[in-house]
Amino acid sequence: MGRKNSKKRKVKEKQRQPSSKLLKGVLEITRSGMGFVPIEGMDVDVMVRPADFNTALHGDTVRVAIKEVRSSGRRMQGVVKDVLQRKRTEFIGALQMNKGFAFFIAEADKPMPDIFIPLANINKAKDGDRVVVKLLEWENDGNKRPVGEVVTVLDVGNSNDAAMKEILLDAGFPLQFSDEALEVAARIPDIIPTEEIKKRKDTRDIFTITIDPVDAKDFDDAISFRKLKNGNYEIGIHIADVSHYVETDNDLDKEAYLRATSVYLPDRVNPMLPEHISNVLCSLRPHEDKLTFSAIFQITAKAEIKQYWLGKTIIHSDHRFTYEEVQAIIEEKAGLHAEEILILNDIAQRFRKKRFNNGAINFSSQEVRFKLDEKGDPIGIMVKESKEAHQLIEEYMLLANRTVAENISKLKFNNKPLPFPYRTHDDPDEAKLVPFAAFAKKFGHKFDTSSPDTIATSFNQLLKDVHGKPEQHVLEQLGIRTMAKAKYTTENVGHYGLGFEHYCHFTSPIRRYPDVQVHRILFDVLNNKVNPDKKLEEKCKHTSERERAAMEAERAANKYKQVQYMRNYLGEEFEGVISGVASFGFWVETIEHKCEGLVSVNSLLEYDEFRHVETDYCLVGQRSGKKFRMGDKVWIKVVAANLTKRQLDYEWVVAGELAAEKNGKQKGKKRK
Repeated sequence: MGRKNSKKRKVKEKQRQPSSKLLKGVLEITRSGMGFVPIEGMDVDVMVRPADFNTALHGDTVRVAIKEVRSSGRRMQGVVKDVLQRKRTEFIGALQMNKGFAFFIAEADKPMPDIFIPLANINKAKDGDRVVVKLLEWENDGNKRPVGEVVTVLDVGNSNDAAMKEILLDAGFPLQFSDEALEVAARIPDIIPTEEIKKRKDTRDIFTITIDPVDAKDFDDAISFRKLKNGNYEIGIHIADVSHYVETDNDLDKEAYLRATSVYLPDRVNPMLPEHISNVLCSLRPHEDKLTFSAIFQITAKAEIKQYWLGKTIIHSDHRFTYEEVQAIIEEKAGLHAEEILILNDIAQRFRKKRFNNGAINFSSQEVRFKLDEKGDPIGIMVKESKEAHQLIEEYMLLANRTVAENISKLKFNNKPLPFPYRTHDDPDEAKLVPFAAFAKKFGHKFDTSSPDTIATSFNQLLKDVHGKPEQHVLEQLGIRTMAKAKYTTENVGHYGLGFEHYCHFTSPIRRYPDVQVHRILFDVLNNKVNPDKKLEEKCKHTSERERAAMEAERAANKYKQVQYMRNYLGEEFEGVISGVASFGFWVETIEHKCEGLVSVNSLLEYDEFRHVETDYCLVGQRSGKKFRMGDKVWIKVVAANLTKRQLDYEWVVAGELAAEKNGKQKGKKRK
């Protein structure tokens, strides 16, 4: 026993020892101005004083050298030696004019120096203007200030625009493309050379359509369809051939990699690639010849795959459908190209059924979207549910993604699996699963946690049983939280949620960089030119991190819109559902607007003192025994809407709840 503890102590002491090497990490600056750099494999962060930042800003990836080790296991002190990558180079703030120059003062909750702006770089901005400034240079010399240029003067009357831009910048997504990237994009020819067409399978004479949201402009994918003489169907999944236009390691490719994803906010898209490439050159617009990378299948009417082909193609889309148009054709069994769409849908539904029978988990998805006016202010809320038209596209995209991953997974290089950016999803987290199963049991739902397969079966049975019941929303949300996060990695552990042993992202290269990587590797494989990327796992980590940053930005923007919208209802009362519980209060999502706000535990003190019971996802009154549990319906009043903090504050309305109970009893009497 003693030897074991001694060993552990030695390991910890070893971890704390200063390294003569430079250590890599991300600089985190507190509001007080002190910096900390967490280092992978070390149990204590490296502390960096402001004088030792050496041009590094909050969120920058840096290399630090250890300059002092404190005693008693306290943090080591370090100094930043290099800034490897800046999280952001654009900032929002105010311009202050002086004679011969200007200064930019950033609006930031983390300390940062003022930026010097030469008069040639003020871009017609005036003293006091709120602007976006780009950091151009900052030499690692204590005597030199950062130098920047004004890239945008913000409209004082449009606070929404500034808020959306700040969300993007804070997440590390630049608002504009570099001049170098735009120059590369401008040199790409629009006309498809005849010699390029000759290298590809020509499918332009085969019936082909796209199905996308009504407001979409970047059409990544198209579906082709034709009946074969043997009675089977040929179904092609055609994906925009971005890798043909974006060459590896040029300035455009480097910027696309750094962004790694397009970001979709309620009123705008911040694209991974310049608009001309996203919306014109690569977008599979109707009645235009387009270069694509395709997976073409021969499929029976019973959705059995007889054979497939992968390769580069040229297509010509016959029609651009919206999801709503296709859904109408499916429901009414009539309309433009109804025969083809109904066959495609029947096969897609068979794929879907087979997928769930094989262990995929059937979480339902609701998407809340805002109806906006010309200024971007929300004037209404729409709830979109996944219907058969969406599922049609989803199933064919899943088929293509899975097939490409299966194809690559069979290959070896130097007797090892070929490095490839798989899209993986690990088994559920047992620590989260056990309390969830116990909570579900309180609603009468049994959960078998003995193996990953039985967990998936239990989830699907639960989701089927709770459909339409009061506890549906809470159990779905908690179930999703037990799941691991999907990510990109070269370690192929499969995709648990989809029930696939092999999976990757192949179908959206206009808006996701891993899909571009997949296209390049697949093309090399098909041409017997395998050249493994030794840094692929590091790139996978980067694209996974950028994906999470984009999701956070999208959540923040949606929250801003919720607060903006609910400002119109201050003082009004609504029915809602408890969507989360913590020791300091509980969150409620209004049924009418799907807008979430916090009921602080402090606002409940006049009724009782409440304690948090984690295992039951609830707050319990010490004297009254009153419970506020996830999934419960409650009445709330909107008391505050803070746009700066993107925060809604609600108060529990006792009278509203009592009135609802009384109303329910009266209805019950009437039914009798």
